[in-house]
Amino acid sequence: MVREAVLGSGPAVLPLPPDLPAPALSSALEALRPTHVVTPGGVRTRPEGVPADGGTAVIIATSGSTGPPKGVELPAAALVASASASLRRLSAGPGERWLCCLPPSHVSGLQVLVRALLSGSEPMIHERFSPGAVAASGADHVSLVPTQLRRMIDHGADLSAFGTILLGGAAAPAGLLDAARGSGARVVTTYGMSETCGGCVYDGVPLDGVGVEVGADGRVRVSGPVLFSGYRLRPDLTAGVLSGGVFATSDLGVLARGRLRVLGRSDDVINTGGRKVVAGSVAGLLAGHPAVREAVVVGRPHPEWGEEVVAVVVAADPADPPALGELRALVKGLLPGYAAPRALALRDRLPVLPNGKHDLVAIRRDISGFAGIADGS
Repeated sequence: MVREAVLGSGPAVLPLPPDLPAPALSSALEALRPTHVVTPGGVRTRPEGVPADGGTAVIIATSGSTGPPKGVELPAAALVASASASLRRLSAGPGERWLCCLPPSHVSGLQVLVRALLSGSEPMIHERFSPGAVAASGADHVSLVPTQLRRMIDHGADLSAFGTILLGGAAAPAGLLDAARGSGARVVTTYGMSETCGGCVYDGVPLDGVGVEVGADGRVRVSGPVLFSGYRLRPDLTAGVLSGGVFATSDLGVLARGRLRVLGRSDDVINTGGRKVVAGSVAGLLAGHPAVREAVVVGRPHPEWGEEVVAVVVAADPADPPALGELRALVKGLLPGYAAPRALALRDRLPVLPNGKHDLVAIRRDISGFAGIADGS
């Protein structure tokens, strides 16, 4: 269906996870109004459905964790432009095999299918991620999220067998990249989102034809042929972020010598005592601590400061976790003191969404009543 949609011989496709809970499925169908629903049991016509705009090949539904999902409309031309630029940057040749072990209902998995289509090869598809199965797949290229790459390393997989490991979906800790590349893997980090047909910046450098700039407000702006055409049935939302062929993302970043460094999301800024802390920047520093395997930083309501900075950490060695004082000292050495975490929550694992990003809603809910390790200094 994706092949037919991209080549123009079939209808636009709205891929949804087959295990989507009933309330979430109802919300998606109500908000995005497809004309037909295709399941293993057959095709059901929806009289209340609205046909897709001409040129739209795929509609990607956002997670909808904070409300009804948005439908990101991706033209066939944009998907092809993105996949073509990716193949050129990676020097991926015709006939080389791509492995899809990410949900095709997310743009990262979808684009694996489009790259395979343009490569003239049949994609390998794993419905469930298994480090052993991925390692034994014989694929030339694979897209992973950091959690999957960590599991591959822990499994002892030969990562050098892949021509490319595209890594995206979430920020990758430096230690993870060092471990993978030290074992001979060719890891290419990607930055992008559904609205840019997935990764549009590789290892900090925009793909050919993609323009990236950082506005006065610090937000990353993207232009070029890879952009979405709008949010389905929501021209109001489209107008708020897409103007003159430029998409204003919700990410904060800096450009230095033509390379983009993403600091975090503008809506993940923690306001503590009237001072703003970019949670992603602090989490990146914490992830570099040798005793930290994985870290997320969130804000939690505080009666005096408005919000306090909380580090939620998975220890590299559960028997020897990092101390809050160590983490505060690390952050204070590179950022203002108010950015240092005032509380530390140690966890065995951090919840993630199907697209590999940390589930911040679940993490905030988890630490909302947490007392744990605190430091008022």
